[in-house]
Amino acid sequence: MFLSVFDIFKIGIGPSSSHTMGPMVAAARFLDDLRGGAEKIPGAGTLQSLGASLHGSLAFTGKGHATDRAVILGLCGLMPDTLDPDRAEALEAQVRAEGIVRPDGLGPLHFAPDTDLIFDYGPALPGHANGLILTAYDEAGNPWHRQTYYSIGGGFVVTEAELEAQLADQPSLHEEKAAQAFPYPFGTAREMLDMGARAGLSIAQMKRANETVLHGAALDDKIDRILQAMDDCMTRGLAQEGLLPGGLKVKRRAKAIYQQLQAEKGQNLAQPHQANDWMSVYAMAVNEENAAGGRVVTSPTNGAAGVVPAVLRYYRDHCVAATRDGSRDLLLTAAAIGGLIKHNASISGAEVGCQGEVGSAAAMAAAGLCAALGGSNAQIENAAEIALEHHLGMTCDPAAGLVQVPCIERNALGAIKAVSAASLALRGDGDHFMPLDNCIRVMLETGRDMSEKYKETSQGGIAVNLPEC
Repeated sequence: MFLSVFDIFKIGIGPSSSHTMGPMVAAARFLDDLRGGAEKIPGAGTLQSLGASLHGSLAFTGKGHATDRAVILGLCGLMPDTLDPDRAEALEAQVRAEGIVRPDGLGPLHFAPDTDLIFDYGPALPGHANGLILTAYDEAGNPWHRQTYYSIGGGFVVTEAELEAQLADQPSLHEEKAAQAFPYPFGTAREMLDMGARAGLSIAQMKRANETVLHGAALDDKIDRILQAMDDCMTRGLAQEGLLPGGLKVKRRAKAIYQQLQAEKGQNLAQPHQANDWMSVYAMAVNEENAAGGRVVTSPTNGAAGVVPAVLRYYRDHCVAATRDGSRDLLLTAAAIGGLIKHNASISGAEVGCQGEVGSAAAMAAAGLCAALGGSNAQIENAAEIALEHHLGMTCDPAAGLVQVPCIERNALGAIKAVSAASLALRGDGDHFMPLDNCIRVMLETGRDMSEKYKETSQGGIAVNLPEC
């Protein structure tokens, strides 16, 4: 099993990796199919128009997560990591007014969002809670090409056939070759610990060796780009104020809290627990930016994008003897844990609830901080397990389908739990009762048993218990 650090940490846009970034990527993949001579349906004429339907959670919370906007921009050929927000806004307005998209290499195609983009509130598609079907039509309205995609969390997208292969545990030839290409292809935490013990290497060192196969001497520069993107997002979030979009009238709070904390420096006004306030404000700044549709880094998702950056900033600015290499090790270790969770369970709130998003992020951040502070592999695995264990059962029921309430504060508490978990693990010798692999399995089983009302459908919990004012 191998997931790159740059699969787990991807630069994109808010407010959701699965509901915004994923559908945009799916639309771009569909365009590539059309450009690449996708096999058209027998009897179809000339390619003329496009259509899309959203299913399951993508339909129920699509408006709040800007899924319709993502599909429009994706069918225009835009991608999350290179999107210019100002150009995107103008382009969306143009498509809505004209009913035409102009992707490179395909010419003008009819696509009127009001009629050609359908929110299907019936049963979800069988493969995953986040499903969308994209269809190309000929001049007579007959299907020319059709593909079903699933947005499986963290910006990852698979076709129906790819998902079926995954569920059947049938790795592709590419995946089999990839596993052979990397020196430490651990697929479980147990394998990770055993490989580390045999090689005498830390988790970060094994992850670095794997990544070097792909990225060579450019690896640190690419890691630093991710670190910088996280920091830029946080810096912007700490400087903004006003109301977040969407109609809930939620105020940005990070700037005011940050200013209070800055003013209290050196005045002997700080309570011992003020460290929690710093972690909270760092996470909130990121998730306020995400809620506003800003540029963020999936960590491992957009809804949980504040936890790892907050712990990174806490390490850099508040921990003794923090180093640049320590920050890189934190990110590499966090990516190793995130890969294990995604491979063996899920990071999708629509599939397993927020335990798969903020819970996974907290486990990643806890492991990363433990590594950066000199923890052993056993302590690192313990830190991840502690953090994940104490998010088990967490629902995903954002108010009005917006990634604001309780999501922003939930990231703040996720960062606090991550640091606490790392600290507890460092106080021990790594020996503990519940292995991380078992905890990951419990998270998956709990998610499967969880009512659909509490898995990003806005049909239960906080999503439907709004103030009557």
